[in-house]
Amino acid sequence: MPSFEITPIGTVRNARTDIQHTDNWGAVRSTITIDERFGEACLQGLDGFSHVDVLFIFDQFPEHGDYREPRPYRGRPDLPPVGVFAGRGPRRPNRIGVTCCAIESVHGRELTVVGLDAVSGAPVIDLKPAMTEFLPDNVTQPEWVSHLMSGYFQP
Repeated sequence: MPSFEITPIGTVRNARTDIQHTDNWGAVRSTITIDERFGEACLQGLDGFSHVDVLFIFDQFPEHGDYREPRPYRGRPDLPPVGVFAGRGPRRPNRIGVTCCAIESVHGRELTVVGLDAVSGAPVIDLKPAMTEFLPDNVTQPEWVSHLMSGYFQP
């Protein structure tokens, strides 16, 4: 397959710097500063939305070479093995993360969000306003996921 290059549009800044601390993102407040090449009005209109999808790069995680074999989720032996595309963690091809975050404020090129599970310094590659029409109605998932993720976004 052909490869392509992605240039970040901005950078995450928050108090989280430990890439091993992977839970309790609910109260994390992050400011995303958009690159000046997009101008001061690049976020205009985003303040009319309650949430935004933030696409970012898990740039501080090493590339993982072999994704063919299912592995226990989060490396935990008490969880079932899953293929690389059945999880949302950082050890994945291209290391792209996506999180739907609450918008707290929009000022010029600065967007402040709550609940972004990206460490400080992570490059942001795109933003998309969350729209009701794009949200699914009937999401299902295994029970073990609900149990595991019950504390993920807790403060």
